Amino acid sequence: VQVVESGGGLVQAGGSLRLSCAGYGRDFSTYDMVWSRKAPGRDFEFVASIRGRDGTPNYADSVKGRFTISRNYAMNTVYLQMNGLKSEDTALYLCTAEEGEDRFGGPGTQVTVSS
Repeated sequence: VQVVESGGGLVQAGGSLRLSCAGYGRDFSTYDMVWSRKAPGRDFEFVASIRGRDGTPNYADSVKGRFTISRNYAMNTVYLQMNGLKSEDTALYLCTAEEGEDRFGGPGTQVTVSS
C-alpha cells in the first residue's frame, strides 16, 4: 500500500504545474488526502487537503486563489493544480493519505520555481 507523487519539475515564476498523487494497493476514496511541502531551511508546511467523505477542500492562505486540489475517485488519484507559481513555492511536495490511525505517504516530488 502506497501513494506516489509525480508532476514536479522546473518552471518559471508565473507558470503552472499539476501534481498527481496516485494511490496503490487500497481504495483511498474515504481517506483525507493532504498535500504539504518542505523547503530547505523551513518547516513542513500544509498546502491543501481534500476530505474523503465529501470532497471538501482546504487551503493554506499562502496558496489560496492559486492552487486547486481535486480528486478522481475512479483513478484513486488526487491532483494539485498550481498556477501563478512563485519562487517561494519551491519545495519538495508530499502527499499523505489519512484516515483514523492510518497514514500513508510518498517520497514526494520536487517543484522548483525560477524567478
